[in-house]
Amino acid sequence: MEIVAFVLLIVAFIFIARSIKIVPQQNAWVVERLGKYHASLTPGLNFLVPFVDRLAYRHSLKEVPLDVPSQVCITKDNTQLTVDGILYFQVTDPMRASYGSSNYIVAITQLAQTTLRSVIGKMELDKTFEERTSINAAVVAALDEAALNWGVKVLRYEIKDLTPPAAILLSMQAQITAEREKRALIAASEGRRQEQINIATGEREAFIARSEGEKQAEINNAQGEASAITTVAEATANAIRQIAAAIREPGGEQAVQLKVAERAVDAFAQLAQKNNTMIVPANMSEVSALIGTAMTLLKGTAVAK
Repeated sequence: MEIVAFVLLIVAFIFIARSIKIVPQQNAWVVERLGKYHASLTPGLNFLVPFVDRLAYRHSLKEVPLDVPSQVCITKDNTQLTVDGILYFQVTDPMRASYGSSNYIVAITQLAQTTLRSVIGKMELDKTFEERTSINAAVVAALDEAALNWGVKVLRYEIKDLTPPAAILLSMQAQITAEREKRALIAASEGRRQEQINIATGEREAFIARSEGEKQAEINNAQGEASAITTVAEATANAIRQIAAAIREPGGEQAVQLKVAERAVDAFAQLAQKNNTMIVPANMSEVSALIGTAMTLLKGTAVAK
């Protein structure tokens, strides 16, 4: 009896162990009943019928990174290009992931490589380096459409490296070097051009400044000369007015006659000093006539004032 009880205890333990299943978070287990799909167990405590139900597949619902092996692609301009990338996918339908494909990981990898070769073949070499985003989007679109039947959602694809042949790399490096030298020459010529423009502008501004200065100096000189002439004229006019006023005074006319006679005598004296010959008027009355003429002029000036 004890042996039978022990056997029954072991059978009960096995029965309970096969009946109770605890599924971890972010996992899905596929159950088959009598060899046919029955249900997908969600995370938590689940119960099975022993010896009737069995766990056929276990799937992780987490995002999975998948390294896509590198491959050689031919571009539109017949250049070999070694490309490798990484693919991110997630199981969304455990039933389809179990029965849609015998190995959905291999299927996704192969389809990613095929799609990548097709996309690269439509582009020229230079475009492949510029259009990484569009290449990634094209691969994801093609994979996502096909992966629906496999219960898998392709999230994104990223190209890790694009490696052209060594000869192409050398040519690209030479092209880049030439382009940089060209930009350097253009920059230098632009600098010289700007320098010449600055020098010409500076000389023009300096010439304008000098001409403006000379013009202002001439204006100032002319104004100074005009002011001097005006001052002399005013002084002369004032002197003439004073002489005229003095003539109108009593005895003024005699004083003027005396002054004119003195000037005439001084003039004859200076002529005698500068020449060996003494010049004497033939008629002394001419001196008095000269004095009379001068007096007439002074009177006329006085009357005009």
